Order: sequence, then structure tokens, then C-alpha cells
Amino acid sequence: MRFVFILDPLETLKSYKDSSVAIMMEALRRGHQVFVSMQGDLFLRHEKVCLLARPFIAKDGPNWFDLGQETESYPNEFDAVLMRKDPPFDNEYLYSTYLLEIASKQGANIINDPESVRGWNEKLSIARFPQFAPEFLVTRSSRIIRQFLAEYSDIVLKPLDGMGGTSIFRLTPNDPNINVIIETITKYEQITIMVQRYLPEIKEGDKRIIVIDGEPLPYSLARIPMQGETRGNLAAGGKGVAQPLTSRDYEIASTVGNTLKKEGLFLVGLDVIGNNLTEINVTSPTGMVEIANQTDCKPAIAFMNALENQCASF
Repeated sequence: MRFVFILDPLETLKSYKDSSVAIMMEALRRGHQVFVSMQGDLFLRHEKVCLLARPFIAKDGPNWFDLGQETESYPNEFDAVLMRKDPPFDNEYLYSTYLLEIASKQGANIINDPESVRGWNEKLSIARFPQFAPEFLVTRSSRIIRQFLAEYSDIVLKPLDGMGGTSIFRLTPNDPNINVIIETITKYEQITIMVQRYLPEIKEGDKRIIVIDGEPLPYSLARIPMQGETRGNLAAGGKGVAQPLTSRDYEIASTVGNTLKKEGLFLVGLDVIGNNLTEINVTSPTGMVEIANQTDCKPAIAFMNALENQCASF
């Protein structure tokens, strides 16, 4: 089979822990052809979507890859096009989903479904499953945020388009910087944000549950915050510890996964703190390598098994 991955520049990826790289390596191990493209390599020539792609060649050592000669193709000439560009979900990302949606209508197999990626904001999507979500608020109003703070006393504020724990604030009523924090994150009430009740279970880890074609892996990656830190994100210094799914984790993941599969969201990362679903990551979820290194579960293998089955029936 022939797979093309739309990625961030390869030299920016940490090959020893990157989930996209793990999937690509597993695809090569199985004898598939792997190609890579950057976001800017996707374009529209009149009504046809085109893609510039280069063969990916794995190498040993610090210079871990090489690329073959660039060729222009139609996306439907590949068995699957895997959009693995990291957020932020800015206008360029939005435009990419439009082009990929057109490519899908022209017969391409796009993973994840671009229309669903566009429609499932990673923070807002928990509103589809209120039975699993903590108390939350989406607004840019300082007054409404303050009311929420007065009601719950300990809250977390985060941007709707962030990743890796960037620009996340924890706020309590006795914080001397309430005004400046709200002003900063909402840009003086010009930017809509998400506010959630603070979950003290974060100290035990922000669990990343990987869902592949509607089915959760049996282990989560609990990202445990550093001492004195609120955020568990690995990018913010959290420590990743693989843990078996609890019965509550499985209830959340299987319920949400059933809907995700219907929406064409093939690879998704759910974030769960305690018993609460806090985010649904549909762009480029990670955590595969850490789980593989700590358990007998091999996420890249599970992903490729599911992808080969999906492509065979596409």
C-alpha cells in the first residue's frame, strides 16, 4: 500500500518519541511505501486537489531519515492520506481541511475525516458528551468568568486552539492576578476561551486514551505534572506513566469512540482527569511510543492493523 503523511517539518520531530514516526516505521516494516508532505504541499489546481510528496527513507543514527525525489500526485492515488500536522488550528489548518474535503470528494481516503476535524474543536467537543465532562464554561466575558470562579472557587482557563498545555491558567479567588489573567487570555474580551472546574485528580495524571477506529487501547498514558505545576502535558514537563484503563475510562472511551467512528475520526486522543473527559484531540494525538515502551501494548502495530483493514474496505 502507499501512504502519505502530511507533517510538520521532519527535522522538528523527535524521532525517538513521535507517534507519526512510529506509525511510519511500522508501515515500512510491513513493506508499504511511505511518502511525506508538508502542509504547503497541498494545493488546488482549478478543480483538482494536488499534492507534492517525497518518498520517506528511514536511516539509523541521528540523521534518521532521507527523502526521495518530489513528485506531484492526486491524493486519491494513495491508499490513505494521513493529516498529522500539529495544531494550532489556525486559518492555514482550516484551509487545509477545505482542500482535503475536496480531495475526499474526489475519491481520496483522508485520515482523519477533514470535515469532522473541522467540526470537532478539541476543547468544545466535550459538550457533545456532557455526562462525562466536568462543569465548564465557554465565553469571553470577564463578568461571566468571575461568576464561574465565585461558584467553583478553583478553575482552569485555556484557549480553544492551544496544544501542549500552552497558555493554561489555574485561578482561585485569592489570586492577586485575576484581572490580568482574564485580560491576557481573552485579550480584553476579544477571544473566546474555555473555563473548567479545577480537578484535583490532575495530581494523579492527565490520562491520554488513544482510540483507533472506535476502539480504545487497553492502556492510557497518565501525564503526571511536575511538582508545583498544574499541567500534566509532556510538553510542559509532565511525566508519562502507562496505566491500564479503569472501568470508567473504558466507559468514556467506548461511548465516545462509537460516535468518533461514525464521524470518520479514525485516530483520536481522549484526555481524562479522574472520572472526567476534558478534551477530544482529533488533529495529531500522541502517546503511542511511551505506551509501547512501558507495556506489552504496541499502538503503532494496532494502528496499522486497523488502517490496513480500513483501506481494504474503502
